[in-house]
Amino acid sequence: MATSSDRTPRHGGSHFSTGGPSAAAPSASTPSPAPSGPAQAPRPAGPAGGATAPRSALASGRVSARTAATRRTGAHAPSDPRTPRGGGRGPVVVIALVAVLALAAVAFVLVPSLLPGGDTTEEHQLAEKGTEVTITVPDGSGAAAVAQILYDNGLISDQSAFLSEVRRTEAEASIKSGSYLIVAGTDDSDIISLLTEGPNVSTAQLVVPEGFTVSQIAATAEESLGIASADFLAQAKASAYVGDYPFLAAAAEEESDSLEGYLFPKTYDFSSEANVTADTVIRAMLDQYQTEVGPLDLDAAAATLSERYGIDLDGHDVLTMASIVEREAVTDEQRGKVASVFYNRLRDGMRLQSDATLTYSLGRAATAEEINTLDDPYNTNLREGLTPTPVCSPSLQSIEAACSPDDTDFYYFYITQDTEQFSETYDEHMQAYS
Repeated sequence: MATSSDRTPRHGGSHFSTGGPSAAAPSASTPSPAPSGPAQAPRPAGPAGGATAPRSALASGRVSARTAATRRTGAHAPSDPRTPRGGGRGPVVVIALVAVLALAAVAFVLVPSLLPGGDTTEEHQLAEKGTEVTITVPDGSGAAAVAQILYDNGLISDQSAFLSEVRRTEAEASIKSGSYLIVAGTDDSDIISLLTEGPNVSTAQLVVPEGFTVSQIAATAEESLGIASADFLAQAKASAYVGDYPFLAAAAEEESDSLEGYLFPKTYDFSSEANVTADTVIRAMLDQYQTEVGPLDLDAAAATLSERYGIDLDGHDVLTMASIVEREAVTDEQRGKVASVFYNRLRDGMRLQSDATLTYSLGRAATAEEINTLDDPYNTNLREGLTPTPVCSPSLQSIEAACSPDDTDFYYFYITQDTEQFSETYDEHMQAYS
């Protein structure tokens, strides 16, 4: 077994209920088409599992030869002097020869299918000898899964032979996960030695787009680095890192103990790391968060915002607001105004009513019925205040907008890829649809 050596729309849309700022629970935005963006994680598709043994084409039955019976003519039958004696054997020899050839043809077709890797219905294409091929072995992969990956990439011609060599050398438990560069034409024993020594690829990159969730990051880490998604999620706990990263104190106190929002979106290069693990990746992302977000001083920004809007906020709340802004705004120019809408609503005791928050909790777009009835901590159509955690890893621009929102009197917005409308009253907001 190899051992360690899906994007949601950025603006899920919100439903505004009737009434202006004094209404019981007016909503801030309206459902809008999802903007284009990086494809969802994707928790993470992986290489095929164990190889399956080729099926035999051999069926029951027999091949028989029809023998010719020569009829004796009797004593009184005249003989043809032109026919040699014993000439009747000719047809028997011919028929016997045909039978032998038929049996040979059957053996030629059926016998190879009984051998490992012997199904010749479709010739397997090997990579051109000398070609460098890069493969990734996911964490937890067994020898059969590794054989399938090698076979699919044209590095071995016979999975059964490869697995026999793995068993002979007792190497399965020593195969390490990660990325490998293998030269086509390398024999099975050398490939096995390489896999037991550990990854040798120097281009291990992890691309984390803005707005990704921890689950999506985990899936991407599995796809790009061979780190099992489940292992990444198990490691991504605030309490495991708060000692080294004090800015996680509020997150560690939450029941979810989640790192949601704190894994900074960026492209990471781990080519210098001999053994990339979930901990390696998480620490790199927290370091980047500290570098990028630290100068903004979210706690100081929270104090200023608390005074400005007359509400009680801390740095964790500001990051949570930034994550909601990230999912609702489409352009950088909209972020400051979207943030102002939500802060204005918090100030006046109105619910945020952002559909993006419930979308995060469900892992899919919420239905109208769910928006209006589902009791969920992330349903800001029914719950007051911010969500328990951020709902994604926001961009630096969204964090800046949450720290310093525009000064507006807006309570509503309607945003699509092509349209934006910010409104002070519900009537103005409804006109955006007409």
